[in-house]
Amino acid sequence: MDNEYRTEWDNTVTKHEQLQYDENSGVEVGRTIKKFLLLTPREYILAWRVWETNDKSFYCFIKECEHPLAPRQKKFVRVRLLRSGWCIRKIPGRDACKITVLHHEDNGMNIEMAKLAFSKGIWSYICKMNNALRLYSQHRSLSVSILTMQRLMKKFPEDLEAAMDASNGQSQNTAATIVPSTQTSRTSSCKLPGKKSSRQMIASGLLLIGSIVCLSRGRSNLGAQLAMAFFLKKAFKQEKESGSSTSRGRTDVTRPRR
Repeated sequence: MDNEYRTEWDNTVTKHEQLQYDENSGVEVGRTIKKFLLLTPREYILAWRVWETNDKSFYCFIKECEHPLAPRQKKFVRVRLLRSGWCIRKIPGRDACKITVLHHEDNGMNIEMAKLAFSKGIWSYICKMNNALRLYSQHRSLSVSILTMQRLMKKFPEDLEAAMDASNGQSQNTAATIVPSTQTSRTSSCKLPGKKSSRQMIASGLLLIGSIVCLSRGRSNLGAQLAMAFFLKKAFKQEKESGSSTSRGRTDVTRPRR
C-alpha cells in the first residue's frame, strides 16, 4: 500500500495523490495515473481499507469510486470498474510471507489488446513486484501512504476471524492423505509424472492464487471468459506436451525384448 514507493519500481504509474481519508471508517481515497504503451493514460479513483488480525495478518480491499476533487478529464480514460482483494500472511518459522490476490478490472481495453498485454507483461510485472518487496526492508523513509495507513488501519472483526480459524481447522482435520500399499506400489506398472520445474510450479501457483483480468469495455462477462480461456488453453497445451513426452519415454522403456 506504499503508493509513493510503487512509483519507484512500477514504470506504469506516473502519478499518485491522496484525495481524502476518514479516521472513523478507516477509508482512504486516492487518485493514480497509469500509462500504457500505445494507449491513452488510465485514471484510477480508488477507495480502500486495511485490516489487521491478531496474528499480524493483513487484509486490504480496494474498489473504484468517484470524488469531487477528481473531475473527469478528456486526456485520461477513467477506469470504471476495479475490485481488488489482498491477504498478506506471515509463513510460520520462515522469514517470508504469503500474498493472495483476487483482482477484477475493466480499464476499457479491447479483448485482443488485453490478451496480448497480459500474456506478454504479467510475468515480468510479478518479478518486479517480488524484487520490490524484497528490497522494501531497506527503504527506511516512511511515506505519506504508510503513515496514513498506520492511523487508519482497523482490527479485523473478531467474530469473523474466529469463524475463519474454525473453518481452516475443520478443513485441515477432514483432509485425507492416500498412501499406496507396498504390494500395489510393487506391482503397478504406472509411473508418477515427473516433477515440474520451479518456473512451472510458480506459474501454476500464480494462476491459482491470484488472477488479474483486463476486461473489454462494455463486455465484461465475454472479456473474462475469453481471457481465462486463452490462459487455460496455453496451460493445458503445455501439460499435454509434457505428458506426451513422458508417455513416449515410458513406451520405450517398457517395450519387450525380442
